[in-house]
Amino acid sequence: MAEGNRKRIKLALQGGGSHGAFTWGVLDRLLADERLEIEAVVGTSAGAMNAAVLVDGLIAGGAAEARRRLDRFWDGIGEMAQGSPIQPTPLDLMLSPGNMDFSPLWRVADVLMRQFSPYELNPTNANPLREHLDALVDFTRLRDAPGPALYVCATNVLTGRLRVFERKEMSAAAVMASSCLPLLHHAVEVDGQHYWDGGYCGNPPIFPLIYMGGAPDILIVQLNPINIPEVPHDIRAIVDRMNTLAFNSSLMREMRMIRFVTDLIDQGQLPPGKHLRCFIHTVDAEEELAVLNASSKLNASSGFLRHLRALGVAKAEAFLDAHFDAIGKASSTDVVAKFL
Repeated sequence: MAEGNRKRIKLALQGGGSHGAFTWGVLDRLLADERLEIEAVVGTSAGAMNAAVLVDGLIAGGAAEARRRLDRFWDGIGEMAQGSPIQPTPLDLMLSPGNMDFSPLWRVADVLMRQFSPYELNPTNANPLREHLDALVDFTRLRDAPGPALYVCATNVLTGRLRVFERKEMSAAAVMASSCLPLLHHAVEVDGQHYWDGGYCGNPPIFPLIYMGGAPDILIVQLNPINIPEVPHDIRAIVDRMNTLAFNSSLMREMRMIRFVTDLIDQGQLPPGKHLRCFIHTVDAEEELAVLNASSKLNASSGFLRHLRALGVAKAEAFLDAHFDAIGKASSTDVVAKFL
């Protein structure tokens, strides 16, 4: 299809550890659809990694190269995980596609993370994931070459403020800052400031996609379930739900504001030419991901990542089948019912 006839969309990619492989599948299916053009991407944590690999791939060789880069990125993570002592047991594999409830080393690691800081457990700050990302993404090209807009966000440790890195200032450090979980990694220093995971302030932030203008359609790839099937009782489930609520709160506030501005535009109280009327779309696996616990977010085994990828492909396929015609015309997600 001719490029001018494609529908332009912006992507907002949530973080969620290994669950980012779901986004891998969503992106693979979107990239395979020649009717779509990705105008901009914003990402947090694992979403930031997906976003950087995606945009660099698009710059280097279009959709086909972006798909190859995403495959290499996630397959590489699965290969690195083969050497990790934290693995799902046969019983885990029987009971869940990704939880590691019966993995003794996962339980040991969980206890250690609650008793010792990453500065004590990992004094050299070794992080093979950063090396993997740096080897795969040409950050000089990413900063300088024409291509889709890119934003990743991180949380300033000292001020609590959100930092949004634009493409012209992108680096491996910026992406790692966006994905820096404070119980796992040292705070990441960028330009003399120290950062933790961007999810504390925006998972992901939507406002950069609005402020830039352009296409009105924003597709959110959601990893953190808004609804869960039951009240958590054990400490791990309680902490996981606390983190999910915190990481979803900023997105839900932005959805409330988007709904408010949209209503004002529709009522004629704001001139539409000066205010972007956003069309919101979502791809998620709420039911499937809600039954996975915190341990699954550190499960980087190839089998689990491939399971999430296939789930992402299927959910993106269902979205395109049901809502492609809405792109450019209307929201396919009921913001009030889903977020408010």
